[in-house]
Amino acid sequence: MIPAMAKIPFSFLFLLCIIIKCNGVNVDVISKDIKIKNVDRHLDITSQLVKITSKITLENAGQTPAKSFLYAVESATKNDLAYVGVKDNNNKDLRLVETTVKGNDGVKFLRVELKEPVSAASSIVLNVEVVYTKSLLPYPTAITQQEDQYVKYNGNLYFYSPYTVTSQKTSVAVNTKSVESFTKVKPFSQIDSIISYGPYSNIAPLTEKELTIHYKNNSPFLTVTRVERLIEVSHWGNIAIEETIEVEHTGAKLKGPFSRYDYQQDHHSGPASVRSYKTLLPASAADVYYRDTNGNISTSNMKIKKDSVELDLRPRYPLFGGWRSHYTLGYNVPSYEYLYHSGNEYLLKMRVVDHIFDDMQVDELVTKIILPEGSSNIKLNIPYSISRLPDSLHYTYLDTKGRPVVSFTKRNVVENHIQDFQLRYTFPRLLMLQEPLLVVGFLYMLFLCVIIYVRLDFSIHKPEHPHKE
Repeated sequence: MIPAMAKIPFSFLFLLCIIIKCNGVNVDVISKDIKIKNVDRHLDITSQLVKITSKITLENAGQTPAKSFLYAVESATKNDLAYVGVKDNNNKDLRLVETTVKGNDGVKFLRVELKEPVSAASSIVLNVEVVYTKSLLPYPTAITQQEDQYVKYNGNLYFYSPYTVTSQKTSVAVNTKSVESFTKVKPFSQIDSIISYGPYSNIAPLTEKELTIHYKNNSPFLTVTRVERLIEVSHWGNIAIEETIEVEHTGAKLKGPFSRYDYQQDHHSGPASVRSYKTLLPASAADVYYRDTNGNISTSNMKIKKDSVELDLRPRYPLFGGWRSHYTLGYNVPSYEYLYHSGNEYLLKMRVVDHIFDDMQVDELVTKIILPEGSSNIKLNIPYSISRLPDSLHYTYLDTKGRPVVSFTKRNVVENHIQDFQLRYTFPRLLMLQEPLLVVGFLYMLFLCVIIYVRLDFSIHKPEHPHKE
């Protein structure tokens, strides 16, 4: 009998491997040699985000060194996952690669690649930070102007892992004593605003146990539905940044009429509404403007600090559940802080997205970078996955061929994504003379035309001069 694999042509197998590699498909196997000795997990649900930090003790019970391990996300929450970060005991970030495991199609897996392999019969301590958006649901879904907002959190009581967990503990911070109900699985305890669970022993792989907490949460449930960030680079010493931001209050909707009089007279009126929020800009930001469709909004305040510029932004009206606002924020920064060059090679290093408000969540981010006319060999590097949009051209005064525009987008953005991108490009420095020469040439032609016009005589009939006797 000839094995079935031998009947398949080698060229076909080679082509199949190339296709799999090109499509970026990664397939892993859950190792039986890796065990999790202990997990100390902390859930922070005091804001509109769910932030989970876990201290994991990973053990290699096999005979060969372990170079990586798998991190799993439940199928019910994988769409709300915004950020995952893993650091080793030296506080160094570890590389994460999205992968799959046969037989677990509904589970999201990430392969965590270790800086140094874990030798046999050894262990390592890792810190995992995870952020979820839209995991806190208003309950009830509509409230009056005077009522507090209550929300429900539904999660997993256990640390979700493809490996056996020998021991684990979980603490949940709710930042309030007004807890209507919560899951009670012994051992558990509640002290003020902290609910503690565990320790629990010998949790099987991929075990799920519902954890539900219903509590008061009046923190701002403000969502940026879309932000378009425009960065215009000039080699004459300035970088202009403009952000067009659409925000929506995604908390419990306002039930009944809104009374402006009660809202202004009673400071406790509308406890779940958003009156204002703080935006942080770079310390070198100048010429800041803040306007909406009706014009400049003058109620905002700006405070200059050592490491940032703090803007206290107040919309034209308070935001209740279901209400929206739209505004534009712009400023300038000096290019020498972000733009580096060696000869004709340039490197732009700036933030992908900037701080909009504390505990922000952004549904859609679009960043556009306008480079000087004549830029070429453009290479973009971003520390996490994004969707690159087609390059385009932007035309402004004195442009001939247009300025290259590099665009990309990302969904489900949080503060952890405030990281720098690197954009490399080539720009001949002689092209900096293009605009001044165009201005000089235009003025020269203008003056030449004026001189010609003054000296030429375009009259049809010449006046007759009287004869002198």
